[in-house]
This record gives sequence, C-alpha cells and structure tokens, in this order.
Amino acid sequence: MTDMIDTLDGTGSFAGYVARPAGTPMAAIVVIQEIFGVNPGIRQKCDKLADAGYLAVAPDLFWRIEPDIQLDPDVPEQMQRALGLIGQFDQDAAIRDIEATIRFARAASGGAKVGCVGYCLGGRLAYMTAARTDVDASVGYYPVGIPDLLREAQAIAHPLLLHVAGADHFVDAATQAAMHDGLDDHPKVAIIDYPGEDHGFATEVGTRRSPEAAERADAATAAFFREHLA
Repeated sequence: MTDMIDTLDGTGSFAGYVARPAGTPMAAIVVIQEIFGVNPGIRQKCDKLADAGYLAVAPDLFWRIEPDIQLDPDVPEQMQRALGLIGQFDQDAAIRDIEATIRFARAASGGAKVGCVGYCLGGRLAYMTAARTDVDASVGYYPVGIPDLLREAQAIAHPLLLHVAGADHFVDAATQAAMHDGLDDHPKVAIIDYPGEDHGFATEVGTRRSPEAAERADAATAAFFREHLA
C-alpha cells in the first residue's frame, strides 16, 4: 500500500510504498530506490522484507522531479531517461526525505530499530544515510561514487555493509580500490566483493539479475539485519 510521508520541514509530503508483516514488526527497513524509481522490483524487495517480519518502506525520492516515476532498465529508452534524471536529482534533499522516512518507519513500527538498504544510486544514498542520520544499520548494493564521500566516513557511527560488484561497468577497478583503501579499516564498515559480477546483479526482475550472487548477497544482508536490528 502507499502512505504519505511528511517532509522534515513540514512544507510537503511524498509517497512511500509500505509493506507490513503479518504480526508486530521486529524492526523497520527503508528501501532506497535505484535510478528507476519505486518500480515493481523495489516494491518486491519491500514485500520480501515484510515476509521476513520487517516493516518495509520505499520512499519516492524522485517526487521533487515528478511523482511516481517507474522505469524499466531493460527498455533502452527508459534506461536513458533514468540516466537523465540524475542531473535533476538533489541528493542532499533526498537524504532529508530518507530521514523523514526513518522517522515515519520508527513510528509505524512502534519505536523499533530502523535500518536501510539501497541499490545503485540507493547504495550511495545508503552510505550517506549511515553518515548523516541516526539509522541503526545500513546496506548498500553496488553503490556508485563512494570515493568522493570518504570524507564523511568518520561520521558513520552504526554498522554499514557494502556489496561491491567486481565487474561493475559504473564502478571501475580504481574506484573499487579507493573504496577499500578508505573503508577497510573502518570499525563500522564491511565490504563484500563479488568478482565478475556486474552492476544490478541483485535486482529482483530483469536481465541484470545474477541469481547465485544475488542469493549470496541477500543472505548476507538478512544476517546483517538480524544482528543489528534485533
């Protein structure tokens, strides 16, 4: 279902896809979209988390550009539109919207711990969320542009797990090496590498999915959240 979430400053509201577990949530997780919006794949991520006992919320972070953008990366024209949206996207405003979503999720789950998980652009935003908010645990899949955020690493106070695709055509080997150089010694950060895997390997639907790697990453994420959101 869709709920409306108030912005931090109270001047507006935006939609969030909300999946609720059958019983009392054991915790809440904010699911952070790729560049394709809160599309069927992201909603399916939420539904799976709800099946596992979490309250899951995926905020529409593109609402300031256009509400309810949903794109399919396997359609070339839609992929190009998604790439074009990045130039219009305000990441700092998105983090404020994610913080508002954390507050929403905490209240909706009865004060439980709140984690976040993001993919692609959402992986980068998950890192920023770990550095800039009070989220209890964060996971980023194939995050982009992390080296230019390493100056914020000192602010990461709660556990962060990053899944890095070894053959990511958006994140080259030098960038991956810089991520390791900057984060391997951080006491709150863990990085898991997936040699030979490309960007988007853990998507729920479409041609990018690599089932074995996706299952391995999702199992590690599930264990991470069980440990840190208990």
